[in-house]
Amino acid sequence: MLITSIDQLYTYTHLHPGFERAGQFLMRADLPTLTVGRHEIDGDSVFAIVSECKGKGRHDARLEAHRNYIDVQYCLSGKDVIGFRPLAQCEQISEDYDAVKDAVFFADQAPEWISIEGSTCAVFFPDDAHAPLGGEGHCKKIVVKIRV
Repeated sequence: MLITSIDQLYTYTHLHPGFERAGQFLMRADLPTLTVGRHEIDGDSVFAIVSECKGKGRHDARLEAHRNYIDVQYCLSGKDVIGFRPLAQCEQISEDYDAVKDAVFFADQAPEWISIEGSTCAVFFPDDAHAPLGGEGHCKKIVVKIRV
């Protein structure tokens, strides 16, 4: 897991070149006008999903992990609270891996929580389980997916 500001994503291109494209996208001036749904950046290699959602609270936020994509989670408006647990410590699968969704879900609880708001984003790699929407309020959120 990595916490950084959107204007610093490019500094992580040594980890993956897709961070530069993700940072460029999240710095666009027209972000507030983007509609809910998928937005192409570089085909299936890098793309963004815009959503408007209400937090579920820490108790109802489910840990998830992905095999094929890195998640860059950013709140365009509002605040998201995201739980974290290393994938190696997740023991209770609640929903088997779905290759179409590229997601597996766990019943384990997240022992650590972070807030993302303003220019802060959270980056989750395939070995990071994360529980988005652990807050209570409304947020407009962008998740940039970077293929590993």
